[in-house]
Amino acid sequence: MLEVRFHGRGGQGAVTASKILAHAAFLEGKEVISFPFFGTERRGAPVTAFTRIDDDPILLKTQVYEPDVVVVLDQYVMKTVDVTSGMKPESTIIINSRQNPADLDVPYKTATVDATSIAMELGLGNRANPIINTAIMGALVKATRVVDLESMKEAVYEISPAKKDINVRAVMAAYGSTVSGGF
Repeated sequence: MLEVRFHGRGGQGAVTASKILAHAAFLEGKEVISFPFFGTERRGAPVTAFTRIDDDPILLKTQVYEPDVVVVLDQYVMKTVDVTSGMKPESTIIINSRQNPADLDVPYKTATVDATSIAMELGLGNRANPIINTAIMGALVKATRVVDLESMKEAVYEISPAKKDINVRAVMAAYGSTVSGGF
């Protein structure tokens, strides 16, 4: 079973990103489960979401404590939340950051993408609250190959509530600009 944990802030789209990943895997015939965990339910508060993917039915309904992949939608969450908690030595972390993975002090396989700039350039959200979830999904596919790119594009198109074509463009832009390190 593949377990993915998403970390972000309310309003960035972490919960939707989790749903999009689950839908992409479902399109490939996998069994999936996706659910959020909220603390204080307000815009800007830390949010965690989880996705499990397997070939067999998934009976486990708990939070993801030992993720294979961690996706960080807001690098500043890392200052207040231990996003690497439970990660295994072979786990991968994907971070929305302008920094190169080698410049981050993260002892795991790491990939970075400037999802914020991609979202801003494409008009997803606004300057105060860019919606970066679809861009980060392009980075997830590039760094992990957990689903194929075509499945991700289809899932994004189907689940995005608006600007469907632009959200698919965000996936492609991030896929093309993701930088991997520590592999």
